[in-house]
Amino acid sequence: MSSSGSGGISQAAGLAAQFGIALPTAQSEPNWVYPEIIKSRTLARSMLKRKFDTKQFGPQKSLLQILTYGNDEPEFSIDTLEILALEGLIKKINLSEDRKTRILTLTLSASEPQFASDIISALIEELDAHQKQYNKAITSKTRKFIEERIVAVGKELREAEEILKDFTVSNRRIENSPLLLLEQQRLAREVSVPVGVFTTLKQQLETTKIEEVKESDYVIVLDPPEAPLKRSGPNRRKMVIFAGFLGIGLGIAIGFLKEYIEDSKIEDREKFIQFKSLILKNLAELMLRK
Repeated sequence: MSSSGSGGISQAAGLAAQFGIALPTAQSEPNWVYPEIIKSRTLARSMLKRKFDTKQFGPQKSLLQILTYGNDEPEFSIDTLEILALEGLIKKINLSEDRKTRILTLTLSASEPQFASDIISALIEELDAHQKQYNKAITSKTRKFIEERIVAVGKELREAEEILKDFTVSNRRIENSPLLLLEQQRLAREVSVPVGVFTTLKQQLETTKIEEVKESDYVIVLDPPEAPLKRSGPNRRKMVIFAGFLGIGLGIAIGFLKEYIEDSKIEDREKFIQFKSLILKNLAELMLRK
């Protein structure tokens, strides 16, 4: 499940919204479509660079090599192999989400149980790294905006202070002049507004800097991946039963054809023999596909 722990970013982005600039925040994280992120090509490409230990291909082989050419020489270019590996990896990933709790259950099909568990662990690590990188980019963007606003507001504040200073120097005795007193109050307000904004921006800048360097876990793992005790497929019992029924049906069909051919005229036997060969060929191809 996702973890939202970026309140500082949200406050800074909320401040940015007051100035008419909308920045994405970490509060939108629970609305992200996590299944689409996990099964995205971006995350899959980072997975293909990871190395795993398998009994079939040996230790420390890249996932790209395991899913494509194995221990043989590659027959295609690296770009073609990457496309094939991406499609194969994404098809192996299965996700289910509880709509009430927003908890995701991740399963993956592989040739070895421990290999499947290792892939899921690596996938969770890549997802967390992807979230950290995204939130760091958002925080950096917010920090740059605040720094630009501090420079602009600081310039406005200095100009307002200079105007107030010049007025005070030019009018030292204004106690008996209502107009001068009113003008002094107006200039003082012109100074107080940027002072408040400047102070707020400084506070938000420090908060954003802390969030930028803070390492947070954006993915909470409730149950870590485990290697299954038994395989999910192929189901050999169903395959044997299917082959048995197919063999019985094929035997009956051949028996009827043989009896019919023996009772037919000699001139028609060649046609039935060709028909029989065609049926046997199609059934053999069907068995191979199964």
